[in-house]
Amino acid sequence: MSDSHRPQAKAYWAKNIRLVLSLLAAWFLVSFGMAILFVEFLDDFRFFGFKFGFWMAQQGSIYCFVIIIFVYVYKMNKLDHKYGVSEDKDDTWNQNPESDK
Repeated sequence: MSDSHRPQAKAYWAKNIRLVLSLLAAWFLVSFGMAILFVEFLDDFRFFGFKFGFWMAQQGSIYCFVIIIFVYVYKMNKLDHKYGVSEDKDDTWNQNPESDK
């Protein structure tokens, strides 16, 4: 996909941006929403003996961030394979033979 104006390249980048924005929304919800905005509501619940709002602000958000990283890597690898832009050397089966011209 050397030509960024091809429809395939535009579709790839549209899906890429959609994935990034959805993961940023999840990050915002966890970091700002659960740890600041909804902390008083979440503190009504207990988790491992701690108030859930406190636990999310201190520990849970870190776990969520790590999960977001793994989700991003997994989804981007699938997207790269689908559009033939994978960094794997053995991913030649999915590439368009017309792209070599």
